[in-house]
Amino acid sequence: MCMVLLVLLVVPSAVTADTKNETAGKDAGRDTISIVFSHDMHSHLEKFAKIKTVIDAEKKACPRTFVFDAGDFSMGTPYQTIYKSEASELRMMGKVGYDATTLGNHEFDYRSKGLARMLKTAANSKDKVPALIISNIDWEKTLAEEALQKDGAQLQAALEMYGAVQTYQVFIKDGVKVAVFGIFGKESASYAPESGTHFKDPVETARSIVEKIEKTEDADLIVCLSHSGTAKDPAASEDEILAAEVEGIDLIISGHSHTELAEPLLVGDTVIASAGQYNDNLGTVTFEKRDGTYQLSGYALKPLSSAVKDDRKTAAAVQKFKKLANRNYFNLYGYDLDETLVTNPVAFTGIDTFGLVQGEDALGSLIADAYIDGVRQAEGTQYVPVDVAVAPAGVIRGSFSKGKITVADAFNALSLGTGKDGVAGYPLVSVYLTGKELKLAAEIDISVSEIMSPARLYFSGLSYTYNPNRLILNRAFDIKITDENGTSAEPEDEKLYRVVADLYSAQMLGTVNDLSYGLLSVVPKDADGAPITDFEDYIIYDQNGRELKEWYALAGYLKSMTPEKLTQQYSAPQGRKVLEDSKALADIFKKPNRFFRMMAAALILVLSVVILLIVLLVKLLRRLRYGKHPMRKKDMMFSRR
Repeated sequence: MCMVLLVLLVVPSAVTADTKNETAGKDAGRDTISIVFSHDMHSHLEKFAKIKTVIDAEKKACPRTFVFDAGDFSMGTPYQTIYKSEASELRMMGKVGYDATTLGNHEFDYRSKGLARMLKTAANSKDKVPALIISNIDWEKTLAEEALQKDGAQLQAALEMYGAVQTYQVFIKDGVKVAVFGIFGKESASYAPESGTHFKDPVETARSIVEKIEKTEDADLIVCLSHSGTAKDPAASEDEILAAEVEGIDLIISGHSHTELAEPLLVGDTVIASAGQYNDNLGTVTFEKRDGTYQLSGYALKPLSSAVKDDRKTAAAVQKFKKLANRNYFNLYGYDLDETLVTNPVAFTGIDTFGLVQGEDALGSLIADAYIDGVRQAEGTQYVPVDVAVAPAGVIRGSFSKGKITVADAFNALSLGTGKDGVAGYPLVSVYLTGKELKLAAEIDISVSEIMSPARLYFSGLSYTYNPNRLILNRAFDIKITDENGTSAEPEDEKLYRVVADLYSAQMLGTVNDLSYGLLSVVPKDADGAPITDFEDYIIYDQNGRELKEWYALAGYLKSMTPEKLTQQYSAPQGRKVLEDSKALADIFKKPNRFFRMMAAALILVLSVVILLIVLLVKLLRRLRYGKHPMRKKDMMFSRR
């Protein structure tokens, strides 16, 4: 049996698939299908030499080995800088033996135009590349929208040129057939505000495709490559919902949420598998033929640690791409990828746990401080003081270990996206918010980020105290803005303050407004107070006319530091988020904000209505008891017998 990975979990529940091929796999060694899988690689090509070793070993043990990926194969390391020109991620996936992948939201970080160019590059490379299967793009709606038509048509043509499949594809190995389709989730779509692409409902699309496969294909397994993800709350777990709503899917390889499942999730007869992020692991799922159907027989995660040997040819191919990234991108900024910026003595939070717990965090503070320093350096003598910098947890993709911090490390920490220039890396933008909106930003951090961890915010220039025991949307108080001279004051509600953030975070503000139905309204403005409609018009440029990329601001800030300064500023909390964990009524109700007053007013209104209803009910009962005209008390007394 194909159980090369170290630990196999035998699960008694059966996973069945339509199979009419009763003659396939007669001997014990040919009764198993092995599926090697990954997702959320985010351009971590340095692990591909180990991936090749694991895949080769699995294929050697089992001729029925399929290799699939569930999207977000790009954006996260220096290799993404050559995403459009070299398509390094897809080409390396082809070299190590991937059969198929799908699109994730980060494949759209260079927008549909950039994705189209990458696909054309991959198609023209003449290298073997994996099949690309994406099943729920809504072309009719996309191409009907005038603003999306041009770029949408380019993407559609590029997908056709690449040979991408937009329904499903059947893969056949050693007599077994695996039908595969790809799903782009709802949250993924919301996380790609510049994709310029509409998507059909994932569940409806999946149901239609599975029905078609079952009617027309003699498939042993049906596999969904889903970039939808799972969540702790099953009601918000898109792939669990997909499995529950659509019968017939044998395996969902679940990407997007970066989940690492030590054991698979079982929803009915559907297996949900996730291996984590950044090529930390490869996963395997094995299905064994019993009583004419393929049933789940094993599941394992294989850490791609130093214990796994590198394949030499693959390592050499990766090195070529690294040299191209260095020459074509980093050298233009005056840097070398392996250049040391500073030796770090601080134990920063690791990226696997960063942002999971509320409170001040040195990594977030460092990055927010770097934003302000970067703007100061870029604007020089024309510098307009920045009051507040904001760094959401969702855009921070890497942390720093003790020891040397290189340029590559700085880039990895803030590696996402592109700007108006089409060059890798989100630029910083300058906007203005009122004091009232900054207070709201603090409340969004404390209240909303508990249910949306990517919305966890880290500030430079803004500080506050919070009490998690207070009413939601009323947990942040004693909010202060500290200027460059160290003077702190409460923000004035109607005053405009200069705020710096990355382009993506600014564009995502609309999501917060939409999800709260306008209750949490933050409207970025220009210096004159006019609402901003296109954030690209407010990108910050350096004195050479280049966009100020957030990673570049961070690299410059780190280069200006010494180990002593890092220790002094980031080895201990600075009072930016102060926890007051008190259940005392005086603390819970002190300094109420407008949301507290709104909810208190709503509560009073509800209580008033309840009291009114009780009074009316009592009157009605009395009328029913004594008739339409109840007798007076004295009449009642004389009427007794």
